[in-house]
Amino acid sequence: MRAIRPVSRSGRSLMAVTATAAAIAVTAMGLAASPAAAAPTDTTAPRPGDTCTAADLGTRHPYIKTTEVSPTITHFKGWYVTEGTTGNQTVTTSTQTTISVSVGLNGNVEGGFAVETLGKVGASLGLNVKVDYSSTSSESNSVTWNFNQPGYYGVYKGTKKVTGTYGSLNCNRVQQGSGSWALKWIEGPGGGSFTTYTTLEEGAVRCQDEVPAGSIMAKAQDLLDCGSAAAKAEHPAGAVAPTEKQKRDRAVQRPALTGGTSAEQPKAGGRSARAALDCQANVYKIAVPGKPLSWGAPVLAADGVRLRPSSIFSAHLDNWRLCNVTENNGVIEASLWNWGNGGCATIGAQNPATERAALMTASCTEDDLQRFYIYRDVPGSSKIGVQNKYTGSMMGHDRYADGEFIRQYSSGRQDGTGTYTLVGV
Repeated sequence: MRAIRPVSRSGRSLMAVTATAAAIAVTAMGLAASPAAAAPTDTTAPRPGDTCTAADLGTRHPYIKTTEVSPTITHFKGWYVTEGTTGNQTVTTSTQTTISVSVGLNGNVEGGFAVETLGKVGASLGLNVKVDYSSTSSESNSVTWNFNQPGYYGVYKGTKKVTGTYGSLNCNRVQQGSGSWALKWIEGPGGGSFTTYTTLEEGAVRCQDEVPAGSIMAKAQDLLDCGSAAAKAEHPAGAVAPTEKQKRDRAVQRPALTGGTSAEQPKAGGRSARAALDCQANVYKIAVPGKPLSWGAPVLAADGVRLRPSSIFSAHLDNWRLCNVTENNGVIEASLWNWGNGGCATIGAQNPATERAALMTASCTEDDLQRFYIYRDVPGSSKIGVQNKYTGSMMGHDRYADGEFIRQYSSGRQDGTGTYTLVGV
């Protein structure tokens, strides 16, 4: 679908003297808008099957699976102009539809993964889309327009609503046909849906104006309910009461939010009962490659998992077992049980979608906040990446230092600090 660009306030003084000409001028300006304004396509973005490196084990990237673009009227008012009332007028419109930017788990655009997702949406469609969390209902709903002809107008604000679904690309080892192994970008678990929109366009349109099919203006013209008696009758200058069709259309409009857990996103369970874990006999340290610091569980429940040196005083807080292990398409899923404090690694349930939330431990339960995907390097290497099942975020750390928290990052740590080694004790 071709984009119709918004009209600036400064452009209104150049409008032709008839409403029809004004409508055509708006359209012409939109079709002539430079495509350079759209986000460029990122040719370096990974695609399924592309090669990755061990440093990518702790990262993830979105890829767009489906998109749908539809013109949507956010604010609308029927307005009648009589002889003697033409010229500039300010019309206060009513909210028709509310559209907010939302991505995935909780709807908010937080962290690099959500921003990257919307950036890829804009690039794939050649549209400038909103990448910040905002709503059309918070925009000013007054429209100032130069009415050059008497008649029945629909004064509107509108946008192109963009919805769709995305998947997650993760780096993991893949066995080749020859039997050898390689690191590839694969479709990881999880995914979700998004909603965003383009810059608001505003204007006024009459029933007799010729407008492009599928445009925002055409959508506004449809709302005029041109076949109704109200559209054909003469009215005093000013606002026209909504027709029955306009009332029905407004009643069925719903906020276009994709908040909440997506259909592909696992749900966090309750914490009422301790889970009976089936743990493997092997014990591991989850260490920074080539360096002595590793994940150390806290003694106090309110503290988090930190990078700590291993010593005789570690009291097994640096020792982890993999429990309730399953494997799907080469990706391990497991609970991480700590030998020292008897708890399982988890992201806090208070606000699991928070970027950079610290990894903690808690009593082991059947809860996807305590389940982790483990992405592995080729056989012979102990390097791994760790992803929380519920939030989809990768584990990493801000800096290499004693006492530094292990945190979740929606896109992982792109500098490689989310790649660890799973070292047998």
